[in-house]
Amino acid sequence: MFTGIVQETGTVKSAKSLNGGGMEFTIESTFSGTCHIDESIAINGVCHTVTAFNEHSFTVQSVEETLRKTTMGDLKAKTPVNLERSMTLQQGIEGHLVQGHVDTTGEISAMEKEETGWLITIKYPEEFKNMIVGRGSITVEGISLTIAREEENQFVIAIIPYTWDYTNLKSKKIGDMVNLEFDIIGKYVVKYLAGIGRDSL
Repeated sequence: MFTGIVQETGTVKSAKSLNGGGMEFTIESTFSGTCHIDESIAINGVCHTVTAFNEHSFTVQSVEETLRKTTMGDLKAKTPVNLERSMTLQQGIEGHLVQGHVDTTGEISAMEKEETGWLITIKYPEEFKNMIVGRGSITVEGISLTIAREEENQFVIAIIPYTWDYTNLKSKKIGDMVNLEFDIIGKYVVKYLAGIGRDSL
């Protein structure tokens, strides 16, 4: 479990295909030396398990299902990635509850610089329209954010300068794909209400 508060922006050291499918990634980060095998780390919002580490980097593997549902397969050497280690019971929830289980990907359709921050518009698949709530929480690239406004199959997020400077959003451009995880509470509510609707038929 995570909070969507990015701890640092790491860098992909290597990305290679595995025999039979999947990929293996080695990520450079400042906290690599304190990792442990089997630790959960969110990379751009995607939960991964550490399989190896040293003082400078850690290694994870993405299976085919992860590559199908996320942007992990697009990562290349030198790509900046958002990193968050899993939360502990002693840690405050400063963002919102995030599983690291990406629901779908979205496409950046507009980026507007304002006086102090940025407005980013993201297009998403229509099937997820009931998951978008104005002023509600959403995770974009592993970052806990608030939906500023809803549009037709799009939503807008407002990025403060700190988030812009300390995440990989500053490296994004129009047309780039990003990982999206919708609010876990909202997902359960939607599923529950859908079940009530079926039972009443």
